[in-house]
Amino acid sequence: MLEVLSIETIITFITASVVLSLVPGPDNLFVMSNSALRGWRIGLYTTLGLCTGLIGHTILVAIGVSVIFQTSAIAFNGLKIVGAFYLVYLAWLSIQNKELNLGKAPQDITNKSYYFTGVVMNLTNPKVAIFFLVFLPQFVNSNNNISSQIFLLGLLFIFSAFFVFTSIAYLSSFLEGTLKKSKTINKNLNLIAALIYIALAVNLFFVHL
Repeated sequence: MLEVLSIETIITFITASVVLSLVPGPDNLFVMSNSALRGWRIGLYTTLGLCTGLIGHTILVAIGVSVIFQTSAIAFNGLKIVGAFYLVYLAWLSIQNKELNLGKAPQDITNKSYYFTGVVMNLTNPKVAIFFLVFLPQFVNSNNNISSQIFLLGLLFIFSAFFVFTSIAYLSSFLEGTLKKSKTINKNLNLIAALIYIALAVNLFFVHL
């Protein structure tokens, strides 16, 4: 599969992918906040969830389904509303908890929860689908198998995003100790988490075609 793309194209694409992954956005904020509140492992599982969602978007672009979200306002708005309400639901769950219990939750349940949240958050964001639909084809060589190139480009972008997001998770995790030591912040961690979820929901809800 590697021969369908030139080395120059691959290097250019990876460079662009890393830069785009570093641009501040909802995914960066999500990984950073989870890592700061719960540690780098939670940031890692959040990243794995987001990257799993990117696999779905890669498949959609490869088979052309993402065109629906670019041309159908109903499909686009429906998906973003589902995603926004899911984030609001997560905010409500955070408010309902009396204490965030940093590091005390069962590791397997916590990991699965944050991984699933990352997957759903990414898949229900039509902006990501449109971005992949516009970004990936720019590096495709029409003389070779287009589907194979799309899959390869998608995988390269996922690996680039994974590298960037895990770095963000690791660096942000150093804030966890400070948050635990601060009584004022610790009492309001659920509210902070809820506000982050709501901010992400508002950002998604106002995304336009």
